[in-house]
This record gives sequence, C-alpha cells and structure tokens, in this order.
Amino acid sequence: MSTITNDDLERQAPSPTSPSDASLASATTPAPDKEEELREKFCVSFGQDDPENPLNWSRAKRWYITIFAGILAVNSTFSSSAPAGIIQGLIEEWHMSSEVTTLLISLFVVGYCVGPLLWGPLSEQYGRRPIFLFSFFGYTCMSIGCALAPNVGALLTFRLLAGLFASCPLGNSGAVIAEVWDVGTRGKAMSVFALAPFAGPALGPIVGGYMHVAGVHWRWLFWVLTIFAGVCLVGIFFTLPETYSPAILARMAAAKREQTGDIRYYAPIEQAETTWKAQINNIVGRPFKILFTEPMLIAITLYMSFIYGCMYLLFQAFPIVFTIGHHLNAGASGLMFLPLFLGGVFGALVTLFYTNPGYQRLMEEYSPNPVPPERRLAMACVGGPMIVVAFFWFGWTSFPEISFWAPMMSASFLGCAIVFIFLPLMNYIVDAYLRVAASALAANTVVRSLFGAGFPLFANQMYEKLNPRWASTLLGCIALLLVPIPFVLIRFGPRLRMKSKYAPTHVPTVASPSSPH
Repeated sequence: MSTITNDDLERQAPSPTSPSDASLASATTPAPDKEEELREKFCVSFGQDDPENPLNWSRAKRWYITIFAGILAVNSTFSSSAPAGIIQGLIEEWHMSSEVTTLLISLFVVGYCVGPLLWGPLSEQYGRRPIFLFSFFGYTCMSIGCALAPNVGALLTFRLLAGLFASCPLGNSGAVIAEVWDVGTRGKAMSVFALAPFAGPALGPIVGGYMHVAGVHWRWLFWVLTIFAGVCLVGIFFTLPETYSPAILARMAAAKREQTGDIRYYAPIEQAETTWKAQINNIVGRPFKILFTEPMLIAITLYMSFIYGCMYLLFQAFPIVFTIGHHLNAGASGLMFLPLFLGGVFGALVTLFYTNPGYQRLMEEYSPNPVPPERRLAMACVGGPMIVVAFFWFGWTSFPEISFWAPMMSASFLGCAIVFIFLPLMNYIVDAYLRVAASALAANTVVRSLFGAGFPLFANQMYEKLNPRWASTLLGCIALLLVPIPFVLIRFGPRLRMKSKYAPTHVPTVASPSSPH
C-alpha cells in the first residue's frame, strides 16, 4: 500500500556550485533569475480550491473511491484463495496430486512478487487509471483462460499470469486512497482498506467450497472470478477518475497548450527522467539495495513475511484439520475461515476508533515536529503475542474428538493480530524511510509475496508428518521468536535511524514531545 512515490520522495537535491562557477554562469547566461521566474510562470499547478485537485473533491466521491479501491483489492485476494474449495473436483477429473493443486494458489501469489514492481512505477509515469484498466483487462482475460484451460499446464500458466495482472490493486489501491485524503483522514480510510487483504483470502474458500458441494463443475468457479473481474473493469472505466496529481497536471498542461497554442506550458512530470536505465534502477535495483543494507527493514520484512506466509499456509492446514479430522464437507470447511475475516474486522475497528484518534493527539503533541515512527508500534506489541496464542490454540484443540468450534475460533485471534501487526509496521516503514519509502515498501511486498507463495507448498507434508498439534506448535514457537521485534524497535529505533543511510537525519526523542505545550 505504497502511499509515497519515488519521484516525490527520492529526488536528490542538486549539488552546490562554487562562487567562481556562479559568476562564470552569470556572465554566459543572461538573467537566470528571470529565466527561472519565466519557467515557474508556465509550470502548471493546482490553484487554491482547484476542483481538479483530488483533495478538493466531495467527501462522498472520495469515500466512493476508497470503497471501490478496497473492492479491487478484495477481488485480487479473493481470487488467490478461491481454488482451495474446488481442489477435490480437479483431483477427480484430472487426477492431480495434492502438491500440484497447491500450485493453483502458490503460482497466483508468485504473480504478486513481480506485479508491484511493475504496476507501481508504471502508474507513476502514466497515471493510476490507465494502469488499472490495462491490468484488469489482462486479469479478466487470464481468468477466461483458466475457465477454458484444456490441461493442467495451461491452467497453472493462466493462474500465474492472472496473479501478475491481479496484483495491481495491492499497491496502487493504497496509493489512490492516499492521494484523495488529507493526513488527518487518511488513517481512517486506510483502516477500512486494511480489511481487503484478509477479507478476500477468508471468503474465497467459502465460495469455492459451497460450489463444489452444490455439484457445480470446477470451471464455473473461474467463470465467477471472470465475472467479478469484468464487473470491476467496467467500474474502473466508468467511475474511477485519475487521482495521481502529476498525471492530472500533465493533462491540464496539455489542455493549456492546446487552448493557448503556447508550447511553453508544462507539468513537472513531463520534465522527469524517463530513461530505461533509470526506470530499471528504480524498479529493481534500489528496493533491494535498501532492504539488504537496513537491519530495521530486514527485521520488519521477515516478521511480516512470516505472518503473511502463515495466512496462506492455513489454506492447506484447515482442510487437514476440518475436512479430514472432523469430516466436514468442502462448504462447511470453507466456513472455518470466517472467523479470520471477523477477527480482521474487529482489528480494523480498534484501529479506526482507538489507535487513529490517539495518533492524532500525538500529532498535536509533537507539533511542529513529526511524530517519531516508534509511536506507531504499540499495537504491534499486542498483536505479536496474539499470533503465538492463536497457533497454540489452533494446534492443541485440533483433535478430532474436540469440537471444531475450538480450533475454528482461534482464527479470530489470528485475523485480529494480523491487522494489529501489519498496519503499524507498514506505517513505521513509511515514517522511518520517508525519502525512500516507495522502494522500501516495494522490497517488503516482494519478499512477503514469496513467503505467501512458498508456505503452502510444504504445509501438507508438515501437517501430515508432524500432525496438526506439533506443526502448529512449531509455527507458534517461530512467531514467539519474532515477538520482540517491535519492542526492540521502540527501544533502539531512534539510535538505529541515526546510523541509517536512508532514514531521515532528524530523529526526535520518543520519550517526550519535542515542543512545549
């Protein structure tokens, strides 16, 4: 959910010139101040209360855009997990092994690894709207390919490509929301949007499972995904305006040139460096250079990636516990994911009505200085132990003779804890790596998606060989080792940021506000 662009945050200041150079330049270049003033005159920008500025749109329009951006993200994550409910139908028709059927989910999530590195920079060059249109058109076509796939190889290939195109909302939807809201309201909007990554994976197996129970052929699941993607594509075309301010200004500059016939009118994005070498460096080189040189970012990325991987691992673990152990059909087994979604809703509500108002008070308390990033981490300190409890709870209540309600409700703890961990850590990355936040978030997204794709591949073997009790205990113990990360960042974060090459150089103290009341 990158909310900060590379162009805005990572542009370096020009190097200073010596007095002799300045005098020589003044001798050869007439009136530089006047020339600069002339350039500013023809630079197109938003005026006060400009209706073209997304921040000046009506609240109803901006809330519609927020909800619609969330639906686009739900569409993507719903499609990632939906095949978990129709796996039995594929096994019966094509005699696929359980490992191959797992690839229907893993390969889709592999697309998430590449997509954010592609769609984010492209949207910063051409605007959010055209990239949404292109990606959802591709996503719809790939979903049709899945529905018509003649064999296993074709189905897996189309799933991989569908994940690549469907990954667009994972980063760009968050950017859209950030572009239409001011800082004070953005936290509320992001809290609502935070449900999307958990609502989709939780609801997908329910729909797929009941379609299998109803006797519907497995291909109809992919037709449902096609219809969902197609409806969203139509919604993008007719109702989603451009929200990326540099792209809006470029459109305004083009209109100004056409109206006046004066080609000197320009928008800042039209002056930006767009060489392929620079683009490749921004897309691939810089995110991983930052990741591998920043201990804080490595720790946060490992924590978030482990939790994200565990969420996708559940799509293999739950059928072992509920379908095999408790003899539930595919539809009822899919319902076991519902507490995961409800727990996420509860976590988002706590963030919306408790955490966000508290942070707004901190903004007033620390004004005019920024709030230290470490003040974001309180809820992550709560969410970490909740993850550990959820795994131990799920594992040691997974005996077939114990009611399925016991392990099912552990997912509610897990869903709530994921929101408590993800939102603070994402905000911490933005606050701590302000100048290079876009690259830091891109690296985090890629590694997280790799974990999401890889964990389901060994879930079956782990839960069958260790049994659900000890497999879940192993995950709980690993989660326990990661619990101290937000505590360590609260204690040593300011010192680490002072030594960082990429974090802002000004580090206000955490203990007390830097300005008097």
